[in-house]
Amino acid sequence: MTTPDPRPIGIICAIPEEIAHFGAHFREEGADTVAGFAFRRGQLDGRAAVVVETGIGKVNAATVATLLLERFRCRVLLFSGVAGGLDPDLGVGDVVVADNLVQHDYGAVFRGEVKTYQPGNFPMPGLPEDHGYPMDRALLDKVRGALDGIDLPPLSAAATGGEARRPRVVYGTILTGDQFVNCESTRTRLFTRFDARAVEMEGGAVAQVAEKYGTPWVVVRALSDLAGQDSHMDFPSFVHAAAESAARIVCRLAGVV
Repeated sequence: MTTPDPRPIGIICAIPEEIAHFGAHFREEGADTVAGFAFRRGQLDGRAAVVVETGIGKVNAATVATLLLERFRCRVLLFSGVAGGLDPDLGVGDVVVADNLVQHDYGAVFRGEVKTYQPGNFPMPGLPEDHGYPMDRALLDKVRGALDGIDLPPLSAAATGGEARRPRVVYGTILTGDQFVNCESTRTRLFTRFDARAVEMEGGAVAQVAEKYGTPWVVVRALSDLAGQDSHMDFPSFVHAAAESAARIVCRLAGVV
């Protein structure tokens, strides 16, 4: 008989709208403030967990991920949040589970564009240009099995900004960078260059830290906007509904990771 791993799950969100949806599932037992971040210890649907809000950006995310692994000894990191959509086949409310994370803003500026390299590698011609953090294959299989046939609540027309519909759950590359994408040409360029489905500001940094520690990670992002010229208006309108979908999925995955 296998003994359950007593180490907690680390649940990471960037903003209050994302972390709020764990309230009904999380029973807090204590809290520690470290480096200005509040790490809430307790039970997520009966499983030991530490829940923390990072704030926005890669440095915040990397700091929190390191503390979760060093100080709280978390056995897996799960990020729950929202993102901008890049894939034109997806709409507001759809959910992307990252099977690969790429930091699109790390590299060398060459002929007016960023040539992406793996973070930490020297960004010079002639050196390796492979980039990305793929999810552990066995864990990805577990995630797919857990989410197979999941039926997320339908989103109202008010929540999607269009017609009422049921969100989809898809898998693919998610990009991370220290910019909020509010530009049609950039959205098109990122989708074309990386064949990515969404863009956000923290996940790739979490994966980079987790890889150094040999710790598995899962990043779940529901689309709050489509990263185009209207994203600055769409985000505040749809962030709550999108964040709720991401949190539902993370709570379900907490039972299998």
